[in-house]
Amino acid sequence: MNGENKILIIDDEEVVLDSCTEILAGSDYILATASNGTEGLAILEEFEPDLVFVDLKMPGISGLDVLERIYSSNPTIVTIVITGYATVSSAIEAMKQGAYDFLPKPFTPDEFRMITKRGLEKRSLVLETIALRKEKEMLRENFAAIVSHELKSPLGAVQQNLYTLIDEISGNITEDQLRRLQRMKTRIADLIALINTWLRVISVDIDTIKDHFQPISIPSIIEKAVESVQPHAIRKNIEIHTKIETPLNPVNGEEVTLTEALVNICTNAIKFSHLGSKIDIMAEEMDRNLVISISDTGIGISKEEIPYIFDDFYSGRSNQVTEKGSGIGLAISRRIIEIHNGTISVDSEIGKGSTFSIKIPVIEGDL
Repeated sequence: MNGENKILIIDDEEVVLDSCTEILAGSDYILATASNGTEGLAILEEFEPDLVFVDLKMPGISGLDVLERIYSSNPTIVTIVITGYATVSSAIEAMKQGAYDFLPKPFTPDEFRMITKRGLEKRSLVLETIALRKEKEMLRENFAAIVSHELKSPLGAVQQNLYTLIDEISGNITEDQLRRLQRMKTRIADLIALINTWLRVISVDIDTIKDHFQPISIPSIIEKAVESVQPHAIRKNIEIHTKIETPLNPVNGEEVTLTEALVNICTNAIKFSHLGSKIDIMAEEMDRNLVISISDTGIGISKEEIPYIFDDFYSGRSNQVTEKGSGIGLAISRRIIEIHNGTISVDSEIGKGSTFSIKIPVIEGDL
């Protein structure tokens, strides 16, 4: 800890204030004391402490009221209750008001030093978490800008020139050449559509995707996703097997985004699979949900990493040699599935592979 750590002690007993000050004397803390809640709250605004010790039983404003006022003013400030009337009920009530910990009187100097250290460590973690959230939001904004300006604009120019080229030479080329150009035009249009999807998903206003919902056939979505990732799979000699239990009711959704979600997951499976292995894709209807599972026999994901793999820009910490990714594919897939009122989960074991499971409510009735 350093001299910038500020500690405020609010207690109506002068002996407590003196003893706490003496215990922390010589430490690199800036200390302030107050003999009642009103005085403590007045000091709070100007002093801006990291840690506040509050006595529960004081004349005037009670300790619980002080805790509530502190939390309302700045919820990042760590508060610790010190009292001679320690009971389970009072501790619970203090925690409800935002208290981090509870220290009953009388306490030893070592106990006070230890709880002070823990309280300041908690404050440091809180501030670090806030800073990381801000950094993450900046990354999201920067990514959206890069996608918009560095990818979308050049692709738009290519698309426009391709339209002109096809119109100019359509009468002077073979049907096979024209078919290839048309395929290029379609792929570029798909890429631009996916970029627009990324921008919608990364932005706050992602619910606009719902405006384009309609009944969607999942087998056709799976077919398009497999077709999209097949070249990548062929390069690694990976076989993709699909098994679709029919009949399947449609889901209410948006075709481009659902396809993108499956493409991202399949790409992830290929990326972390061994050469010459296989990937199984299965779709079935269970309990009014359409369940899609994508299984690989690749390197797997550790239990420690699983809670983070759907976070933005998380690219894993595996030491095994694999293809590196941007860390946004699974995050985008999670958002897309959640927009469709569905869920996505993963079961995995290091060295044995992973299975991603998607559940989306079906529309009752026939296609």
